[in-house]
Amino acid sequence: MGSEVDAGGNEPIGSEDSDLKSLSQDFKKLQDEAQRLLSERVHLENDLANVKKRASRLDEEVRILKSPPLIVGHLQDVLDEERAIVRSSNGTVFQVSINQRIDPDRLKPGTRIALNQDTLSIIEVLHEAWDPMVSGAEMIERPNIDYTSVGGLDEQILQVREAIELPLDKPELFQKVGIQPPKGILLVGPPGCGKTMLAKAVASQTNASFIRMVGSELAQKYIGEGGRMVRELFSLAKDRSPAIIFLDEIDAIGAKRLDSATSGDREVQRTLMQLLAELDGFDALEDVKIIAATNRPDILDDALLRPGRFDRVIEIPLPDDDGRKTILTIHFEKMSTTRVNIKKIVEMTEGFSGAELKATTVEAGMIAIREGRSKVKQDDAVSAVLRIKKKRESNGISSSPDALYG
Repeated sequence: MGSEVDAGGNEPIGSEDSDLKSLSQDFKKLQDEAQRLLSERVHLENDLANVKKRASRLDEEVRILKSPPLIVGHLQDVLDEERAIVRSSNGTVFQVSINQRIDPDRLKPGTRIALNQDTLSIIEVLHEAWDPMVSGAEMIERPNIDYTSVGGLDEQILQVREAIELPLDKPELFQKVGIQPPKGILLVGPPGCGKTMLAKAVASQTNASFIRMVGSELAQKYIGEGGRMVRELFSLAKDRSPAIIFLDEIDAIGAKRLDSATSGDREVQRTLMQLLAELDGFDALEDVKIIAATNRPDILDDALLRPGRFDRVIEIPLPDDDGRKTILTIHFEKMSTTRVNIKKIVEMTEGFSGAELKATTVEAGMIAIREGRSKVKQDDAVSAVLRIKKKRESNGISSSPDALYG
């Protein structure tokens, strides 16, 4: 039986339904494809917008990187609303224009400012924080070293506590007696005898901020920079009070002033004079104390040592027999050891500093580790002493206890 054909001889009726169904399916496919393309277009437009934003941000970063650096200077005087006198970082003085967007109330003599490298115009006023080099100094809110960590310095600890700890903890005692407490102390002794540890122990006992600055860091290239760092160091200490400033190797800026000095020596002397002024400029009862350390007291300027600045000069000697025994006991108690005859080690280490005694215990531990043991024995300690002695001889260090200053 064939398909039915209408009277006029046209296509079968079933064929028209099939064509309509096929066209409907094709239309749906095209509609789905159009919807997919529209979705892709939206995603591509979003991606393009993000890429444009990123490109704009990168262009801005490149522009900033290509822009000339700003010079840090100080405002000397304001002439009028548009002009001022400034001093650049190299000490040269200029008359420059002022950025009109800057609040005039912020422009005061002595303010730190940023200058355009080309025109030297004042671009912005810098925050009156301490110098990054000063804040980069070692600062510990509360050191984790106490007096038990410092061996062989009982008399020195007592003197330091009287001069530093007592005025910070009980200033009313000095007011009742009617005397001014010491402003600062000077620790004198050979390297490695515990001057820094003693200062940290005092700071820990008084819950004071501990600010450590090496004297050589205050010797700067440009005129006035060292003095400015000294001022900001004391300003930082007052902001973090109670605080203890520890000036290590103070002989770097505190050497005796000579007439025949070079320009560099004169700048160091200016830094010293600023330090003297700061020592004279604050109240002894304020919550800021100064501890300085040196192994060359013979070259220090007399003005630095007079009463009212460093009132006490405390000598930190090489440890005696009892001191060496205490120091070795402190370090060996922290280690895993068998029976170690500390008395024999004390006899072998005559003339050793505290740092060398610690190095001896560390070396003994390294010998044990090298031989695959977890405990240090007597032979390890003896071998460590011999190694440290050999190193001392190669460095030309005297083994005499009288050789105090290296």
